[in-house]
Amino acid sequence: MGEPASRREVQTLSAADAPFIAADVGGTHARIGLVRADGRGHVAVLRYRTYACSEYSDLAAILKTFIGRETDAPVDCVALACAGCPVDGVVVNANLSWPVSIEDLRKNLGIRDLLLINDFEAVAHATRFVDSTATLLLAGPEEGEGPVVVVGPGTGLGSAVCIPGQPRPTVLATEAGQINLAPVTARERDVLAALAGDSAYVPYEQILSGPGLCTLYGVLSRMADVRPALDTPEAVTAAALAGSDATAVVTLEMFCALLGSFVGNLVMLYGAGGGVYLTGGILPHICGFLKRSDFMPRFLDKGGMRAFLERVPVRLMEHGQLGVIGAAGWALDHIDSIGDRGMDAAAL
Repeated sequence: MGEPASRREVQTLSAADAPFIAADVGGTHARIGLVRADGRGHVAVLRYRTYACSEYSDLAAILKTFIGRETDAPVDCVALACAGCPVDGVVVNANLSWPVSIEDLRKNLGIRDLLLINDFEAVAHATRFVDSTATLLLAGPEEGEGPVVVVGPGTGLGSAVCIPGQPRPTVLATEAGQINLAPVTARERDVLAALAGDSAYVPYEQILSGPGLCTLYGVLSRMADVRPALDTPEAVTAAALAGSDATAVVTLEMFCALLGSFVGNLVMLYGAGGGVYLTGGILPHICGFLKRSDFMPRFLDKGGMRAFLERVPVRLMEHGQLGVIGAAGWALDHIDSIGDRGMDAAAL
């Protein structure tokens, strides 16, 4: 897929050059970087580490570990890209390993400024700086025009939209993964019925995520009157790719098909002629399967809108440092406008 976009320098609108921490925190991994803007108006990632969230008691413990091992001088600022949304100063997301309190973080780390941005909003910001050689074009033309949609199945189902504008684009964080699941085939309708039970609400994220793969595999196993033999997303995808478990193959096929429908819906919703960037922890590992699957047929299967969708570039990219770079770029884009209010005022 070419040189990772995470190694590219990111153009920003600030001349600030003090090193600061940029972090991308999801349900499984926390990606932490020490970054700064240089005199040319760029941002460089000086140090970078990835941590397993389950191995730490809270986010403060991860950040303290990084600061203690990877920084040579005090750091006053943290730009935090985090899954979920803040409610009364606490980030709310069922996929996080622990609650994230903004005020507790600031006090525990002894930092002056804390900026909070949604994790996929940060990834969407980073797409401004992605070289096409760092991605794999799955379908459509090399270039599009208009808003860009970013979608990533991982621990959850993240998504964001980047809308072109001056002096900088507008990025919208979304909770599109919580949209009601819309089945197309008879088997998908049976899966929805099995998942729903007495509830009328089943979100796409319940299937289009790592845990969702296991959920879907379990449902399809029971429907086939087969005892589930696999219990992790990695095991399901590995068995599907190897063709060693028939239910795993069916699971991954349905996963890709439903993802195609979901992404096509988002493109129409936002008029995203600029393209789609697929990322997250699952898709780069199933690239060949995804290309052969019903992802694109279902993406295009929107009646009279097919002609529009055929002109939308669909690209696959490694997640890597994108969230860290996006959080850093967003912080430096806005630091002058935040001014004396402090970066806390810019939290989501």
